[in-house]
Amino acid sequence: MKPLKDIFPLIAQPARVVITMHQKPDGDAMGSALGLRGFLKQLGHEVSVISPTNWASWLNWMPGCEGVLNFEKYRERSVEILNQADYLFCLDFNIFHRTKNLAAVLAGLNCVKVLIDHHEQPDTPSFNYGISDITKSSTCEMVYDFIVASGNDRLINADIAQCLYAGVVTDTGSFRFSSTHATVHYMVARLMEAGLNHTQVHSHLFDNFLENRLRFIGHILSNRMEFFYEYNTALIAITKQDLLKYEIKTGDTEGLVNYPLTVQGIRLVGLVIDRDEERKWSFRSKGDFDCNTFARRYFNGGGHFNASGGNTKDGLQQTIEKFKMAIKENEHLLV
Repeated sequence: MKPLKDIFPLIAQPARVVITMHQKPDGDAMGSALGLRGFLKQLGHEVSVISPTNWASWLNWMPGCEGVLNFEKYRERSVEILNQADYLFCLDFNIFHRTKNLAAVLAGLNCVKVLIDHHEQPDTPSFNYGISDITKSSTCEMVYDFIVASGNDRLINADIAQCLYAGVVTDTGSFRFSSTHATVHYMVARLMEAGLNHTQVHSHLFDNFLENRLRFIGHILSNRMEFFYEYNTALIAITKQDLLKYEIKTGDTEGLVNYPLTVQGIRLVGLVIDRDEERKWSFRSKGDFDCNTFARRYFNGGGHFNASGGNTKDGLQQTIEKFKMAIKENEHLLV
């Protein structure tokens, strides 16, 4: 994989570009994709954004989101666009299988493939150009760096600023995570100069839900949260019945994993959701407990040091028992 800066001379000429991200895109994945889209369109490129799956409705406010194609819904059209692409930008994922059913299509493309990501252990042989930097707060910060390094930061407008800011806010936990370096705040200042309305973005991201989600959270915190103080660990296990009862949609569980971290002494939180095809895990930690290694070792996952995810085909109770076994095996790291 060649350095990302080497692609600047190539993208000086208009071309057909496709941008994609991981399945069930969050604020950083969608924000970085749409922010990059806005920039490349100003350079004269024909740009399409294709999501591997659907996404949370509270991301629909982002400029350009109305034009994003859902691969699972518009597969034939998506494949047609991908096959015509000169460049494929892959954002906020480190290996193709994180795009679910889109993975095989991406792997088979003959176009130039570009990676911009901040997760550990990237599959660099699959990309022609790129950067993987785990010290970065978000992929949105990396897209901002890409624009600045290209010498075209004057092209950052209010729409691009909104998208990039949304990803930074969500991936830094509203600037409280350790990945929030000085460069993040410099970036936000520049985005505000470009017309960013940060109050409006916060409202779109955090004040944009239905009543059922609030009642769902109350139910989960009261009935599905368990603490293991001997291991400084908490577990939230959400059943399929919970999802159906409260009519939970994509994105409604966002942020739930962080609640137990507000309890004194808790260093690791595991959240598991019982989906039809698999059990999905999210992990968060404080301090020096490595969520990435934990997720990779026990739950086919990975991600960041203090935030990662995983999955398993095991039943809900079986995977809960595996989690309990895993925290016992890691007692020396948690206590």
